[in-house]
Amino acid sequence: MNTAGPVRLLQLSRPDQVPPGLRDQLADCWAEVSDHGGAVGFLPPADRVLVAEAVTRLLADLDLVRCRVVYAVAEEPRPGAGRPEGILAGWLAVRRDTSPLIAHWGTVQYVQVHPAFGGRGVGSALMRRVRQVAREEMGLEQLRLALRSGRGLEHFYGRLGWRVVGGWPGALRVAPGEDRDEILMLLAPL
Repeated sequence: MNTAGPVRLLQLSRPDQVPPGLRDQLADCWAEVSDHGGAVGFLPPADRVLVAEAVTRLLADLDLVRCRVVYAVAEEPRPGAGRPEGILAGWLAVRRDTSPLIAHWGTVQYVQVHPAFGGRGVGSALMRRVRQVAREEMGLEQLRLALRSGRGLEHFYGRLGWRVVGGWPGALRVAPGEDRDEILMLLAPL
């Protein structure tokens, strides 16, 4: 797979906006990220059926106010095609609870970059775009996320303005006898 080329950032805010083939690409990306050790909700080897079911639930929950998916597409010229086609390079979800007590903040979930696109700035681009979507389109004032310790991701998010605000020691069991802390991060103000 040729991974060179520009990346477009797009978003989904309604289930009827999901383009043909994207559901499968989201599931494939999620499984690949999981199988490469990504902390995105599944342990390797990811059960492809369970991943596909999780994608279906996420996409069914899309809503202009409550849940959006931001995704990056790498444009790939196809032989004989007059226009470039796209390959999913990465994606994330942002959710908000509509309770008046907490409707001012959102949670970023499932941040992932397909392993074929690692190190190309896709993750940073997604995080900058979700900040803009959250602030300008969803009217949020702050974002939260949780991540698994031991991967150095605090530094990645820290460079983008996020700060560690706490954690749950030993909250995540990645293998028998191997527990990891869950680190809580905040981005505020947006």
